[in-house]
Amino acid sequence: MTVGVIQFPGSNDDRDAVGAMRYLGIDARLIWHQETSLEGIDAIVLPGGFSYGDYLRCGAIARFAPVMREVRAFAERGGPVLGICNGFQILCEAGLLPGALVRNAGLSFICRPVTMRVEDGQRSFLDAPAGSALTIPIKHGEGRYVVDDVAALEGNGQIVLRYANADGVVMPEANPNGSTDGIAAVCNAAGNVMGLMPHPEHAVDPELDFGSADGAIVLRALAAVHAR
Repeated sequence: MTVGVIQFPGSNDDRDAVGAMRYLGIDARLIWHQETSLEGIDAIVLPGGFSYGDYLRCGAIARFAPVMREVRAFAERGGPVLGICNGFQILCEAGLLPGALVRNAGLSFICRPVTMRVEDGQRSFLDAPAGSALTIPIKHGEGRYVVDDVAALEGNGQIVLRYANADGVVMPEANPNGSTDGIAAVCNAAGNVMGLMPHPEHAVDPELDFGSADGAIVLRALAAVHAR
């Protein structure tokens, strides 16, 4: 499997994503935002950063990049797409995921590890037991996920991760940014497109990455979705 990591002007975790994939033994390469072909690509990552300087809104300009036409077509064919932080924002702006990302409730940038509970979604992007806990770092100022109909997402099995305490219990105090219902990650109705605010590419080597390798579970999910 070859993973294409989309590189926008202002991306700053693109090479980190490629490095993390290669660390896990997955072939990965950068794809410039002006490319109009995804030939030879089996899965896509939209990385973190500040695409186009986050002008207008985070991800609002990136959604119009030439490569995004190919990303949309790829997703509609069932190809696995993962949006990390700014990539999550872009997927929401492009209409590939429901909801939107807005300023953190505390109006400040947050950078620290967080724990999340894997939800029991029928279409969950992750191949991980429901109720298990993952620890992955966040680093964002506009990471508060808002959506109108949480019940619809819940019923459709589209909520993948919720912020939780160290024991994996979802509670308001564990929500770092004020996201609706503590949601940290969602997928589309088909289950092949997922966005999350935490950075799994920074949690693959326990000796370097906050002592956690839980990000590998998220990144390896691309292969599992590709194999479906």
